[in-house]
Amino acid sequence: MVTDMKALLRVLLATLILSQLTACAALIVGGVAATSLAVHDRRSVGTVIDDNILKVRVRDALFRRDEFGDDVRIKVDAFNGWVLLAGEVVDNRRIELAGQVASEVPGVDRLFNELSPLPRTGPGRANADRWLSTRVNGSLTRIRDLPGFDPTRVKVTTARGIVYLMGELTPEEAEIVIAHTRTVRGVERVVTLFQLPEPAGN
Repeated sequence: MVTDMKALLRVLLATLILSQLTACAALIVGGVAATSLAVHDRRSVGTVIDDNILKVRVRDALFRRDEFGDDVRIKVDAFNGWVLLAGEVVDNRRIELAGQVASEVPGVDRLFNELSPLPRTGPGRANADRWLSTRVNGSLTRIRDLPGFDPTRVKVTTARGIVYLMGELTPEEAEIVIAHTRTVRGVERVVTLFQLPEPAGN
Protein backbone atom coordinates (compact mmCIF):
# COMPACT_ATOMS: atom_id res chain seq x y z
CA MET A 1 0.00 0.00 0.00
CA VAL A 2 2.80 2.39 0.89
CA THR A 3 4.59 1.54 -2.35
CA ASP A 4 1.42 2.21 -4.37
CA MET A 5 0.98 5.58 -2.67
CA LYS A 6 4.58 6.53 -3.43
CA ALA A 7 4.10 5.60 -7.07
CA LEU A 8 0.91 7.65 -7.23
CA LEU A 9 2.66 10.65 -5.72
CA ARG A 10 5.40 10.37 -8.34
CA VAL A 11 2.78 10.32 -11.10
CA LEU A 12 1.13 13.43 -9.69
CA LEU A 13 4.48 15.16 -9.35
CA ALA A 14 5.41 14.24 -12.91
CA THR A 15 2.10 15.58 -14.18
CA LEU A 16 2.65 18.85 -12.33
CA ILE A 17 6.15 19.26 -13.78
CA LEU A 18 5.02 18.39 -17.29
CA SER A 19 2.22 20.93 -17.08
CA GLN A 20 4.83 23.66 -16.66
CA LEU A 21 6.69 22.73 -19.85
CA THR A 22 6.09 23.22 -23.56
CA ALA A 23 3.28 21.21 -25.20
CA CYS A 24 2.01 20.26 -21.75
CA ALA A 25 -1.29 18.69 -22.78
CA ALA A 26 0.24 15.89 -24.85
CA LEU A 27 3.06 15.40 -22.38
CA ILE A 28 0.76 14.90 -19.42
CA VAL A 29 -0.91 12.06 -21.29
CA GLY A 30 2.52 10.59 -22.01
CA GLY A 31 3.58 10.88 -18.39
CA VAL A 32 0.52 9.11 -17.09
CA ALA A 33 0.76 6.43 -19.79
CA ALA A 34 4.30 5.70 -18.63
CA THR A 35 2.94 4.16 -15.44
CA SER A 36 1.04 1.50 -17.40
CA LEU A 37 4.07 0.74 -19.59
CA ALA A 38 6.21 0.28 -16.47
CA VAL A 39 4.30 -2.91 -15.71
CA HIS A 40 6.34 -4.61 -18.47
CA ASP A 41 9.54 -2.63 -17.94
CA ARG A 42 12.63 -3.70 -16.04
CA ARG A 43 12.90 -0.14 -14.78
CA SER A 44 10.92 0.92 -11.75
CA VAL A 45 7.80 3.04 -12.20
CA GLY A 46 9.72 5.96 -10.76
CA THR A 47 12.56 5.56 -13.25
CA VAL A 48 10.16 5.32 -16.20
CA ILE A 49 8.54 8.57 -15.10
CA ASP A 50 11.93 10.21 -14.50
CA ASP A 51 13.05 9.26 -18.01
CA ASN A 52 9.90 10.73 -19.54
CA ILE A 53 10.40 13.94 -17.60
CA LEU A 54 14.07 14.02 -18.62
CA LYS A 55 13.15 13.61 -22.29
CA VAL A 56 10.77 16.56 -22.04
CA ARG A 57 13.29 18.72 -20.20
CA VAL A 58 15.99 18.07 -22.79
CA ARG A 59 13.63 18.92 -25.66
CA ASP A 60 12.48 22.02 -23.86
CA ALA A 61 16.06 23.16 -23.20
CA LEU A 62 16.97 22.69 -26.86
CA PHE A 63 13.99 24.32 -28.48
CA ARG A 64 14.07 27.33 -26.21
CA ARG A 65 17.26 28.25 -28.05
CA ASP A 66 17.01 30.40 -31.17
CA GLU A 67 19.64 28.21 -32.84
CA PHE A 68 17.19 25.30 -33.03
CA GLY A 69 14.34 26.48 -35.20
CA ASP A 70 12.41 25.13 -38.16
CA ASP A 71 15.58 24.20 -40.06
CA VAL A 72 16.50 21.38 -37.65
CA ARG A 73 14.98 18.04 -36.71
CA ILE A 74 16.02 16.71 -33.32
CA LYS A 75 14.63 13.51 -31.86
CA VAL A 76 15.16 12.98 -28.13
CA ASP A 77 14.78 9.79 -26.14
CA ALA A 78 15.87 8.77 -22.66
CA PHE A 79 16.41 5.50 -20.84
CA ASN A 80 17.83 5.12 -17.32
CA GLY A 81 19.36 8.58 -17.56
CA TRP A 82 20.97 7.90 -20.94
CA VAL A 83 19.83 10.46 -23.51
CA LEU A 84 19.86 10.07 -27.29
CA LEU A 85 19.85 12.96 -29.76
CA ALA A 86 19.22 11.98 -33.39
CA GLY A 87 18.33 13.92 -36.51
CA GLU A 88 19.70 16.81 -38.57
CA VAL A 89 21.11 20.12 -37.33
CA VAL A 90 22.63 21.72 -40.46
CA ASP A 91 26.17 22.30 -39.15
CA ASN A 92 28.72 20.99 -36.66
CA ARG A 93 28.62 24.13 -34.54
CA ARG A 94 24.98 23.57 -33.68
CA ILE A 95 25.55 19.84 -33.18
CA GLU A 96 28.13 20.68 -30.53
CA LEU A 97 25.80 23.27 -29.00
CA ALA A 98 22.95 20.74 -28.85
CA GLY A 99 25.21 18.31 -27.05
CA GLN A 100 26.31 20.95 -24.58
CA VAL A 101 22.76 22.13 -23.86
CA ALA A 102 21.45 18.58 -23.44
CA SER A 103 24.32 17.44 -21.22
CA GLU A 104 23.68 20.33 -18.82
CA VAL A 105 20.10 19.22 -18.11
CA PRO A 106 19.94 17.72 -14.59
CA GLY A 107 19.47 13.96 -14.70
CA VAL A 108 21.45 13.30 -17.89
CA ASP A 109 23.93 10.59 -16.91
CA ARG A 110 25.25 9.91 -20.39
CA LEU A 111 24.62 11.65 -23.72
CA PHE A 112 24.69 10.06 -27.17
CA ASN A 113 24.84 12.86 -29.71
CA GLU A 114 23.96 11.19 -33.01
CA LEU A 115 22.97 14.41 -34.80
CA SER A 116 24.20 14.85 -38.37
CA PRO A 117 25.32 18.08 -40.10
CA LEU A 118 22.68 17.85 -42.81
CA PRO A 119 19.68 19.89 -43.95
CA ARG A 120 16.46 18.93 -42.23
CA THR A 121 14.74 16.03 -43.99
CA GLY A 122 11.33 16.67 -45.50
CA PRO A 123 7.94 15.27 -44.48
CA GLY A 124 8.35 12.24 -46.73
CA ARG A 125 11.52 11.08 -44.99
CA ALA A 126 10.07 11.88 -41.55
CA ASN A 127 6.97 9.79 -42.32
CA ALA A 128 9.14 6.97 -43.65
CA ASP A 129 11.16 6.99 -40.42
CA ARG A 130 8.01 6.82 -38.30
CA TRP A 131 6.69 3.94 -40.38
CA LEU A 132 10.04 2.17 -40.15
CA SER A 133 9.98 2.45 -36.34
CA THR A 134 6.48 0.95 -36.38
CA ARG A 135 7.63 -1.97 -38.50
CA VAL A 136 10.68 -2.58 -36.31
CA ASN A 137 8.46 -2.64 -33.24
CA GLY A 138 6.17 -5.05 -35.06
CA SER A 139 9.07 -7.35 -35.92
CA LEU A 140 10.07 -7.52 -32.25
CA THR A 141 6.62 -8.82 -31.31
CA ARG A 142 7.35 -11.87 -33.47
CA ILE A 143 10.30 -12.96 -31.34
CA ARG A 144 9.24 -16.33 -29.95
CA ASP A 145 12.51 -18.03 -28.95
CA LEU A 146 13.22 -15.91 -25.86
CA PRO A 147 11.22 -17.01 -22.78
CA GLY A 148 10.04 -13.98 -20.85
CA PHE A 149 11.11 -11.46 -23.50
CA ASP A 150 8.87 -8.40 -23.75
CA PRO A 151 9.26 -6.26 -26.91
CA THR A 152 7.97 -3.17 -25.10
CA ARG A 153 11.27 -3.11 -23.20
CA VAL A 154 12.98 -1.91 -26.39
CA LYS A 155 12.75 1.76 -27.35
CA VAL A 156 13.04 2.39 -31.09
CA THR A 157 14.03 5.72 -32.64
CA THR A 158 14.64 6.16 -36.36
CA ALA A 159 16.34 8.97 -38.29
CA ARG A 160 17.12 8.74 -42.02
CA GLY A 161 16.71 4.98 -41.92
CA ILE A 162 19.16 4.57 -39.06
CA VAL A 163 17.48 2.68 -36.22
CA TYR A 164 18.55 3.38 -32.65
CA LEU A 165 17.66 0.78 -30.03
CA MET A 166 17.60 1.54 -26.31
CA GLY A 167 16.63 -0.71 -23.44
CA GLU A 168 17.72 -2.97 -20.62
CA LEU A 169 18.42 -6.34 -22.21
CA THR A 170 20.48 -9.42 -21.56
CA PRO A 171 23.24 -10.17 -24.12
CA GLU A 172 21.11 -12.97 -25.58
CA GLU A 173 18.08 -10.69 -25.91
CA ALA A 174 20.19 -7.93 -27.46
CA GLU A 175 21.65 -10.28 -30.08
CA ILE A 176 18.23 -11.53 -31.19
CA VAL A 177 16.67 -8.04 -31.16
CA ILE A 178 19.48 -6.71 -33.37
CA ALA A 179 19.12 -9.64 -35.76
CA HIS A 180 15.35 -9.11 -36.09
CA THR A 181 15.78 -5.37 -36.60
CA ARG A 182 18.27 -5.86 -39.42
CA THR A 183 15.77 -7.99 -41.34
CA VAL A 184 13.25 -5.14 -41.59
CA ARG A 185 13.24 -3.64 -45.07
CA GLY A 186 14.40 -0.04 -45.12
CA VAL A 187 16.77 -0.29 -42.15
CA GLU A 188 20.04 1.33 -43.24
CA ARG A 189 21.96 0.77 -40.02
CA VAL A 190 21.33 -0.35 -36.43
CA VAL A 191 22.83 1.54 -33.47
CA THR A 192 22.46 -0.11 -30.07
CA LEU A 193 22.47 1.72 -26.76
CA PHE A 194 21.59 -1.22 -24.52
CA GLN A 195 22.16 -1.54 -20.79
CA LEU A 196 22.50 -4.80 -18.88
CA PRO A 197 19.78 -5.62 -16.33
CA GLU A 198 20.72 -5.30 -12.69
CA PRO A 199 21.55 -8.69 -11.13
CA ALA A 200 18.66 -10.22 -9.20
CA GLY A 201 18.56 -9.04 -5.61
CA ASN A 202 20.19 -5.64 -6.30
